[in-house]
Amino acid sequence: MEPFERYRDVVDDFDAFLAACERGLPMAVRVNTLRATPEEAVAAFEAEGVDVERVDWHPHVLVPDTDKPGSTWPGYHGWTHGQEEVSAIPATVLDPQPGERVFDACAAPGSKTTQLAAMMNDEGTVVANDNNLGRLSALRFNTERLGVTNTVVTNRDARNYSLKPFQDDADDDAALFDRVLVDAPCSCEGTIRKNPDALDNWNLGHVEQVASVQRGILRRAVQVTEPGGTVVYSTCTFAPEENEAVLDHVLAEEPVAVVDYDLPLEHVDGLTEFEGESFDPQVANAKRVYPHHNDTGGFFTAKLEVTAE
Repeated sequence: MEPFERYRDVVDDFDAFLAACERGLPMAVRVNTLRATPEEAVAAFEAEGVDVERVDWHPHVLVPDTDKPGSTWPGYHGWTHGQEEVSAIPATVLDPQPGERVFDACAAPGSKTTQLAAMMNDEGTVVANDNNLGRLSALRFNTERLGVTNTVVTNRDARNYSLKPFQDDADDDAALFDRVLVDAPCSCEGTIRKNPDALDNWNLGHVEQVASVQRGILRRAVQVTEPGGTVVYSTCTFAPEENEAVLDHVLAEEPVAVVDYDLPLEHVDGLTEFEGESFDPQVANAKRVYPHHNDTGGFFTAKLEVTAE
C-alpha cells in the first residue's frame, strides 16, 4: 500500500488505517422502502436463518451475516439492495424531497439513484445520467427490480450536460434541478477493502487526470442547479487532488459555498492544505470517512449550496 504513504501525516492513527485497509469489508444492504420496511426486511432475513445487524446511523442500512444477500428472499424480491454502508452517505446528505427535480450526474449502476427515488417516495423526477452506455443496463435493471418509476435515464458527458431536451425554450443555461448528486468517477482508493487490486495501477498522473474530469462535472452540476439548491459531491478516494482541490477550483469559478452538515458517523474534516498547497477554508466543511473509523470503506462527501450570481 505504498501510495497511501503520502497520507501518513494527515490520517489519524495511520497504523490503524493501514490495518483496516487490509481487512475484508462487511457486506451491507439498503432496505428499499418502496417495497418493505426495515422491520419486514430484518424479519425476512431471520426467517432464512440469516442474522442481521442494524447500523446506528442510518435506519435503512443493514449488515446481514451472509456473503450473498442478493440470493436471499428479501434480495431476490427487491426488498433490499446490496450497497456498501458509506455509499449511503451522499444521498442521505442531499436529502431529496418528494416532487423535486433531482439530477444524478454519474449514476450507474444505480445504488444511489434508487436510494434517491426511495427517499422521494418515487414522486418527482430523478434524471439518472452516465456517460458509459454499457453501465446503463445495470442502472435500468436496478430501477426496474426495485420498483422505481420516477427516473429518466440519459447517456451523456456530465461535463457539458445539455438541458434542451427538458426545456420549453432554447435557453440552455437556465437552471433546472433542485438538487444534484455528483458521485464522481475517481481513483477508488477507498474501495481497497472490497477491491484488493485497487492500487495495482495507481499513479499520480491518473489521479490528476481524473481530477480534471471531476472539476468539469462539478462545475456543470452547479450551473444546472437552481439558486438556493443543493449539490453533493462525493468520491470513494482519499486523494486531496480529487476531493478538496476539486472543491477549491469550483469555489473560485462558480457561485457556490461549501456548507457544514451533520454526519452521525465518525469522520474528520476536509483538509485545508496538503503537500504545500492550501485550499479555501470552506473545504473544511467536507467530511472524510476512513476505513478504521467505522469499519467501512473510505469516503469523501461535501455539501454545496448554490448562491445567486
